[in-house]
Amino acid sequence: MRILIAEDDFTSRTLLAAVLKKGGHEVVETINGAAAWAALQQPGAPALAILDWMMPELAGPEIVRRVRARPTDQPPYLILLTTKGEKADIIAGLEAGANDYLSKPFDPGELSARVEVGRRMVELQAALAAKIEALRQAMDQIKTLRGIVPICASCKKIRDDKGYWSQVETYVCNHTEAEFSHGICPDCVIKLYPEFADNDEDPPAAS
Repeated sequence: MRILIAEDDFTSRTLLAAVLKKGGHEVVETINGAAAWAALQQPGAPALAILDWMMPELAGPEIVRRVRARPTDQPPYLILLTTKGEKADIIAGLEAGANDYLSKPFDPGELSARVEVGRRMVELQAALAAKIEALRQAMDQIKTLRGIVPICASCKKIRDDKGYWSQVETYVCNHTEAEFSHGICPDCVIKLYPEFADNDEDPPAAS
């Protein structure tokens, strides 16, 4: 999994990268908030980011707010890395849109565990987005007839929205997923081919 690190302290950034690479992740390193924000806007940006709370140019919570303001069906999983221990600060970070937080100095085991939670969430979001897209495509293929359909009382042709008249089967094919298989009903057999019709009943006697 590709993970973005935004950390201006060299030692912390190096340790974060080492732990994540040991876990089999691909790491994208940035050294300030502006670089992190730019990286998260790129096509194919990492789906998970670990953002230091205090950074030059842009702080972690501000990056979170900007990311959450962007419309997307697959938002990245954001973890704030902070030395702040006050509950009010943590609440502020979560209210900005962070998914999780990790306190400095961090425990490598805890970091790995929280990243694993994020990875599972990202995979679930991707699967859900794929199902929603498949459903959208299926719905786009479904056509239904709605409203009043003008039909000729004599020849039974139907007038479309552009004012053109067409056979019933043509109109229905163009507006639904139905397909036609032609045949002849019993009434039409009697009318068109009386010699082939089954006349089980004797005709009424003349008076």
